[in-house]
Amino acid sequence: MGALLLSPPTLGPGVQVRDQDLSDADWADADVADGVFIGCQVTDAAFANTVLQGAHFQRCRLIRCRFSHADLREAVFEDCVFSERQQGPVFAFTRLDDARFARCDLTHARFDGADLYAVVMDACNLMGAAFPRSSFSRAFGRSVVRAAATLTDCNFDLADLSAARLPGCDLSRSRFREADLSRADLEGAQMAGADLFQAIVDETRLADADLRGAEISGLDIRRLATHHGLKINPDQQYRLLEALGIDVEPE
Repeated sequence: MGALLLSPPTLGPGVQVRDQDLSDADWADADVADGVFIGCQVTDAAFANTVLQGAHFQRCRLIRCRFSHADLREAVFEDCVFSERQQGPVFAFTRLDDARFARCDLTHARFDGADLYAVVMDACNLMGAAFPRSSFSRAFGRSVVRAAATLTDCNFDLADLSAARLPGCDLSRSRFREADLSRADLEGAQMAGADLFQAIVDETRLADADLRGAEISGLDIRRLATHHGLKINPDQQYRLLEALGIDVEPE
């Protein structure tokens, strides 16, 4: 690991930088694997083909940045801000396998064609985020494809997760109010304590998903592609019946 730098740094593997504005740094094609950045500012930067594998960002502001074909495998972002004035970051065809985001503001982020296998997002704000053509899966051999992701205690209100494949993944206690979950595969997902109020669930697959303690008002199971084995608490059955137009009257 390099020494802690207080002057404008030369980006390289293992560099350590604290409390600097790196907006003018040349990030394109840079190899900054295992770099450590604490309290830094980067605005409107283009991370094209940048290698940030294993890098650690803490309390940084990475405002309106674009990560294109970048390598962020196993990178860690803690208490970072990526969005400002409803403009979020773009992760285009970027590798985020095993990356971890904790308590980050990713409002209106766009993950376009990103590899997100085993990504961890905990207590992050992803309101309005979109995930077109992104994958939470990895192929193991010719016939085995597995999905892995931990998206817990996050805000996905108004997010677009349509057609996302997240079977068996952990989405516990996350909010999906008015989110687009149409055609998403959430079979066997852990969604205890989640909020699905007015989420779009046309052709969503929820078989064997755990929705115990979740907010499911308005969830019409007739619109789901699958729901066999769906787990709920006894008091939640009344909300499902109400969504079907059935009045539950006291005895």
